[in-house]
Amino acid sequence: MRVLLNETQLLDGVRQLAAKIDEHYQGRPLTVVAVMTGSVVLFADLIRMLSMPLRVGVIQASSYRGGVKAGELAVDTDMLLDLQGRDVLLVDDIFDTGRTLERLTKIVQDRGAQSVQSAMLLRKQRTHDVPIRPDFVAFEIPDEFVVGYGLDYRDMYRNLPYLAILDEDEIARTSETHAAAKPIDPQAVASGNG
Repeated sequence: MRVLLNETQLLDGVRQLAAKIDEHYQGRPLTVVAVMTGSVVLFADLIRMLSMPLRVGVIQASSYRGGVKAGELAVDTDMLLDLQGRDVLLVDDIFDTGRTLERLTKIVQDRGAQSVQSAMLLRKQRTHDVPIRPDFVAFEIPDEFVVGYGLDYRDMYRNLPYLAILDEDEIARTSETHAAAKPIDPQAVASGNG
């Protein structure tokens, strides 16, 4: 694995992200919604750095389900807070195609949020599929498949304290290990991050 961002760089980036969000909201109460599961590490660090009164909630969204290419987006809103009349900040790990952010923004708007902004740890330098863009971004990264700091491949590597590029050999090894544990869904395998 090639380390792209080390632990110190990640925390510095999240501090800067929090400062931009603080400046934007100027102390107004905020409802921060984590997009699970990839944003769990970012979310934990970010909310401890924000200074305004916060409500926190989660929404489950997944388009990878075991592969490296985004597929159909599955969304679970069962744990979503009441958003009526609230300023909402969606927090996610990575902006790749943009389809997840576009769909979740619409869900939050449909639930009566007063405003919806988004904060991403990473934005891939690539052509995005939708016109929507994140409002706050900590890092721009190359169009590579990355793991660590909450991002995974086949539910592995989330615990790495750094962000690394997963090369093809590691993808193959992880796939073999994963295949020994359970069958691979052929529709879930291809190439990208979400």
